[in-house]
Amino acid sequence: MKDNIKAKQNAADAVEDIYEITLLLDFYGQLLTKRQHDIMDDYYNNDLSLGEIAENLGISRQAVYDGVRKAKKALVEYEKKLGLVERFSKHEQVIEQALHRLSKVEKQIPECMDNQDYQRAMDLLSKVLDTL
Repeated sequence: MKDNIKAKQNAADAVEDIYEITLLLDFYGQLLTKRQHDIMDDYYNNDLSLGEIAENLGISRQAVYDGVRKAKKALVEYEKKLGLVERFSKHEQVIEQALHRLSKVEKQIPECMDNQDYQRAMDLLSKVLDTL
């Protein structure tokens, strides 16, 4: 039973790691070399195996593995220095909290729905959240 729990936790950690790397790739991918970007894009976004990428690029599986490892390290370093993903995540959370609080006001004071400024604020926050 403990093995199943550990396997589920490891799977969740793996999904979280993939999400984090794809986010870093979205923000900093263009700072990588073309080869690194192509390898990371194939590995994380196109879900190709190391072997498939190696075959497509005409290099060894080990070279692809090293490329993924080095590119991952570079992406993490960019984030440490620039912090764009962290800032993005904080902005997203703040907007979600604002929308949630405005929804609570709407439930407490239903007539606020008739207020144009209230509606405009809700619309603007929703649009900002959608563009993130």
